[in-house]
Amino acid sequence: MASRRIGALGAAITGLAVAALATLPMAARAQEAAPEGGEAAPVVGWDEFVDSLRGLPARMLAKLPKSMQQDPQIRAEIGRIALEALASSSIEVLGADPQAPVFLPAIGQVLNVGQPNADTVYKSASVDPTQVYRIAGKAGTIPIAVIAQVLPGSNSRPHLDLSTLHTDPDGRFSVLVGAEPPEGYDGDFWKLEPDTRRLMMRFVSSDWSGEVQPVVTIERVSGPMGRPRPSAEQLTARLRSLPRAVGYIAPMFVARVEALAEEGYVNRFKAMVPPEGALASQFYYDGVFDLKDDEALIIESDVPEMCEYRSLILTNGLYETIDWTNNHSSLNGAQADPDSDGKLRIVVSEEDPGVRNWLDTAGYSRGIIQGRWTGCRSQPIPSVTKVKLADVRKHLPADVATVSPEERDALIRDRNLAYQERSLW
Repeated sequence: MASRRIGALGAAITGLAVAALATLPMAARAQEAAPEGGEAAPVVGWDEFVDSLRGLPARMLAKLPKSMQQDPQIRAEIGRIALEALASSSIEVLGADPQAPVFLPAIGQVLNVGQPNADTVYKSASVDPTQVYRIAGKAGTIPIAVIAQVLPGSNSRPHLDLSTLHTDPDGRFSVLVGAEPPEGYDGDFWKLEPDTRRLMMRFVSSDWSGEVQPVVTIERVSGPMGRPRPSAEQLTARLRSLPRAVGYIAPMFVARVEALAEEGYVNRFKAMVPPEGALASQFYYDGVFDLKDDEALIIESDVPEMCEYRSLILTNGLYETIDWTNNHSSLNGAQADPDSDGKLRIVVSEEDPGVRNWLDTAGYSRGIIQGRWTGCRSQPIPSVTKVKLADVRKHLPADVATVSPEERDALIRDRNLAYQERSLW
């Protein structure tokens, strides 16, 4: 209790200090920050960085229909996406170093830009194709653990499937990564393409609490350890690269929902062209959901005889993945069983229909339903039927799995805790 009081007191003191600083005249604060004899010289690149962000939300809004541009809720959510893009890109600019690489958080529940998959942990590391690295660790039990080389302007990315590596009796692996294997080396080797500057790692899990993520490290082995003080030029170059990165990822998908609706795929699915960097064995389908409060969609599909991974997730109208740990807004093969007749049926609605296989729109009346079949023998496109929410049970088998409100709450609590137990950061 005492530590909580101290923490609260510290926060209060900090808040008072910030408030007091805010009340100081601008000239007085500038004088405190400036050295004697004149004003402080500017931080090179900072003003350019700030100016580049000033117009970013407007550029994002310009991609949307007028009705959405004028919606205060949409404008606020655009601001959130801009912050998510800034945070994600800032982590990379601050921490990415090919001389001292580490796998850093890329996108996810908090950094919800680029439409992350609910079951995937994304991390990235910076590399130099002229160097040699060792990726090592301990194998896990999740369905998919891959590392991809990010090649500029290419949708084709070499992938390293960690399950293909040799392991010792303790499950540990080690693979060298570089342009060519060292002379006389006969262990696992992954060729680094000449244009590769970044590696993207994906851990895809179906049973969040029952499967074990791999442990993965990366180190540069083509030179001694050490990280000298970065030069002013290097730091300035990093700062100047940030506006370009943020300006690229922030507006990338905000108009995706409206574009798909214009194609006519509202409350029905189409096969989706895989986005840049998608897994090679992954088949996507998606469609816009557009529902009133008293409506629901019933998604029905065959289930492939053999399937490494499957999932359905929801996005909002700006293509952010709807919060999947505090809501029942994603389902995978471990979370959604077929009905007794072998068909997979999932209900999409804002209100809980009482069936176990439910995707919660969480207050969003419009967004995208995206499905994935990964490493599956077939890739069926599900049917979609819109019904009145009150009539949902009439369109489902009599023995469909159901849950009570108390059981639903327990399910969501369990998924929230299971997700937090994963290595996210």
